[in-house]
Amino acid sequence: MASSMTMLKLKLLCKFCDVESTSCTGTGNCMADCSITSICPHPEDVCVSIWRKKDDNVTIDTICHNPAHKLHGLVLEDYNNSKCEMRERNNMGSQFFICSCSEDECNDHLFFTPYSLDSQVVSVILVSLVPLLVLAVLVITSFYWYRIYHQRRAGAKRKKTPLDFSDAHAIMMDDDGSDSSSTHANNLNHNTELLPIELDAQVGKGRFAEVYKAKLKQGATGAGEHFETVAVKIFADEEYASWKNEKDIFSDADLRHENVLHFLTAEDHKVEKQYWLITAYHPRGNLQEYLTRHVISWDDLWVLGGSLARGVAHLHSDHTLCGRYKVPIVHRDIKSSNILVKGDLTCVLCDFGLGLRLDNSLSVDELANSGQVGTARYMAPEVLESRINLENIESFKQTDVYSMALVLWEITSRCNAIGEVKDYEPPFGKVREHPCVESMKDSVLRDRGRPEIPNSWINHPGIQVVCGTIDECWDHDPEARLTAQCVAERFNDMEHPDKLSGRSNSEEKIPQDVSVTEIEEIEK
Repeated sequence: MASSMTMLKLKLLCKFCDVESTSCTGTGNCMADCSITSICPHPEDVCVSIWRKKDDNVTIDTICHNPAHKLHGLVLEDYNNSKCEMRERNNMGSQFFICSCSEDECNDHLFFTPYSLDSQVVSVILVSLVPLLVLAVLVITSFYWYRIYHQRRAGAKRKKTPLDFSDAHAIMMDDDGSDSSSTHANNLNHNTELLPIELDAQVGKGRFAEVYKAKLKQGATGAGEHFETVAVKIFADEEYASWKNEKDIFSDADLRHENVLHFLTAEDHKVEKQYWLITAYHPRGNLQEYLTRHVISWDDLWVLGGSLARGVAHLHSDHTLCGRYKVPIVHRDIKSSNILVKGDLTCVLCDFGLGLRLDNSLSVDELANSGQVGTARYMAPEVLESRINLENIESFKQTDVYSMALVLWEITSRCNAIGEVKDYEPPFGKVREHPCVESMKDSVLRDRGRPEIPNSWINHPGIQVVCGTIDECWDHDPEARLTAQCVAERFNDMEHPDKLSGRSNSEEKIPQDVSVTEIEEIEK
């Protein structure tokens, strides 16, 4: 889930070069090829690129600019875009294109729109289309009111009989916070009727979708209508691909696990041009929010960390608990804001929009085309420099393990067993709030940096084992990292303190600098 929407707006990183010659032709798309990146001086600034052609002289200009002020006498109207889409402006004394956008370095990649038609031609086309547009509006309006009428009739029937979820594959969150689920969950709702859901409050917003707390009507009782609380993730029409990918992953029945978000159904809301995913609702919110508000105990750390490892291990496994084959899945965007906290403080993984099913039929080319995805702060070194070993699907799992190690560090940093607990800080907290890939390359690749593990943390024997595990999981060499299953087993071995003392004879040993005295103290 997405982190809080109340974060302060940060200054952008924009390409910032004076007027210089360019090979961009003014068609298709091209790179500005500006070698200078600048932090914009004001939080309101956006990134801007200007392309000019006068006679045979073609130039490009990349800058930061406040859209509240005119630029070359023009008002910037498209700066909320994530891409820099070039628009031609007339009466500028030359052929003149300009674009603006509001993501880091977005004014480096330029997209030129097709040459605009003469205004008179456009007017003729619009006039000729008016009758068709009126007819289309009438048809859509009639269809909309038909749907409303049909749904109201269906709602009246549900007041007489309890809602049957055998076809809807129900999973929901009860009012007391406990989640309930049917045995047929994790499938697409093939009913022609949309579920009777009433949206409540928005609880999060991410790159691709918004998340709402909602009420799912279950039918009438003697005391009136009964509702169950669910979460609804709403994707806009242009985010169909992300919705479909997450829906396809959730629709795999073998994904079901206590540490993976319970899925109810997916719906295509054609009238609203929206796509919905309906899941269990967890009122504690995501792990990042929880750690920001709470200092946790050693027992809490063990529960949170162990459940996280078990969830990742289940994703990566090629078999179910009963031994049946399943397709391994990699999450590819593991971070504390994509992990929810249940009422019993166990974790559930969510947000599978970037997930990838490691089907044996995937070719190396298909794996290569999956792209460099994820959140820069949590990207493994090999992802940052795009050098994943595509010949071995285990390489993708190793990137998840690296990200999981950073989350385990976050959890540990808020545990009172380490001594003084500082305010919550994300991994690599000294970099800007939303670092780009290039910034993280400096920290992770050039400096070989990792979040600090102070000596005071390892005074607690259990924390010492956790820190040793974290260190092995974020190793620069992917092959040297532990598997998620190994991490889950280590947490399981820590369930009883006396197991710590017996690990020295096992295959996975605790760090040798844990003294016998320290182990005896924790046994007491």
